[in-house]
Amino acid sequence: MFFPQASSAPASRRCFYLAASAVFAFAVAVAPGARAAKPDAAPGHAAPPALAVDGTPVTEGKRPPLVSYSDVLEPVQKTVVSVASSRYVRQRLPFPWLAPGGGREFKQEGIGSGVIVTPDGYILTNHHVVEGADELIVRLADEREFKAEVVGSDPKTDVAVIKVDAAGLPAVTLADSDRIRVGDIVFAIGNPLGVGQTVTMGIVSATGRRVGILDEVAGYEDFIQTDAAINQGNSGGALLDAKGRLVGINSAILSPTRGNIGIGFAIPVNLARNIMNSLVTSGKVSRGFLGVSVDSLGGELAETLGLPRDTRGVIITDLSPGGPAEQAGLQRYDVITAINGQPVTTFQELRLQVARQQPDSEIAISLLRDGKEQRVTARLGGQGEALGYNELLPGVRVNRLTGELRRSLNIDPRLDGLVIASVDDDSPYAERLAPNMVIVEINRVPAGSIETARRSIIAGRNLFTVYLNGAFRPLVIVVK
Repeated sequence: MFFPQASSAPASRRCFYLAASAVFAFAVAVAPGARAAKPDAAPGHAAPPALAVDGTPVTEGKRPPLVSYSDVLEPVQKTVVSVASSRYVRQRLPFPWLAPGGGREFKQEGIGSGVIVTPDGYILTNHHVVEGADELIVRLADEREFKAEVVGSDPKTDVAVIKVDAAGLPAVTLADSDRIRVGDIVFAIGNPLGVGQTVTMGIVSATGRRVGILDEVAGYEDFIQTDAAINQGNSGGALLDAKGRLVGINSAILSPTRGNIGIGFAIPVNLARNIMNSLVTSGKVSRGFLGVSVDSLGGELAETLGLPRDTRGVIITDLSPGGPAEQAGLQRYDVITAINGQPVTTFQELRLQVARQQPDSEIAISLLRDGKEQRVTARLGGQGEALGYNELLPGVRVNRLTGELRRSLNIDPRLDGLVIASVDDDSPYAERLAPNMVIVEINRVPAGSIETARRSIIAGRNLFTVYLNGAFRPLVIVVK
């Protein structure tokens, strides 16, 4: 379970609303002579506003009041499992000559949850539940236990798929998570703190949340927020709707105390299903690639482009030479407003919409060019393919440092360069380069574009100047 720290408002801000309420109450109290105006009290006085009032009890109606969800939840509870993970870690001793074997080995254990999605044993859970595990044990609601194997895992969405060797298992029905609405009743089922299977109830508090729990650059966040109680051990468990259908995989909470305060997050099941299908069929996650760099569209920039100040969208600042976007006819300063009919207003929304599509699939792009609406169809490439506009070195993918990225990473707007989006675990540069590093110079040549950066790299030792956590650092990168 992830526990990002909630940012508390300053004390002055917290007190402001209380003070405002107190001032209002005092003003009412010290005005005993004030009288409410009547509709015909004097010319120019308005009549009371016409309000829509329904005074009937909320329980009144033809249907009897709902007093239990047991019939809905009881069959679905059988599909939620406990996932126990263990791994062996070698502890280094301060005096290695006392331990010729190289230190003491001990076992680390963790507990999480999962959801059976097929009768033959495929289970959805979180990446952080199975990460680094040497052994996984799945315990069903009927106390049966199975060893599980990891089919695949995706840290960028925190989705993992595991498999047990069994047949005829109870499997949950999946809903369309794109159709859930704020206010929908939901239930969280899992094994919090190892106490056993537990059901909590709440509502959908928000959709499309991006809160920085996953990597700001490489992660894909589109969380369902809920106030259903989620605690340690609930990770990987089910978020169900009122029909008992799976709408999300519980993943994280936001809390300054590491305990539930009613702000929980679940991965939408549509996103989880796409990741699962890709992992099962190909052993890896395949994501679409458009080949554009974009920035947010502010009011002043919109007016400069001849658009209304309140226009929502992202503006193209650069295109991959020969990439899918350029081949589709997109141009610099085009404003993308939607992908497949889904509105796009930020860099993160564009990345998510494109990445949810498979390589070689077609997407419909709604855009504004010279103030006129246009619709373009683009055939997506694949991330990390030979086309690889954003692959600077084998396994190292970068993006132009746009204004949107500068704001999300809190980087000085005067700084220019390439931000590392992702580094493959098996990349020869994984130990030296990491996501969110900004490559400022290569061999003392400014890394203003990917093409310039590639031309600056030589065989042998290369001097990279990178920016990370507010400081510049030199790195020697050996390229064969």
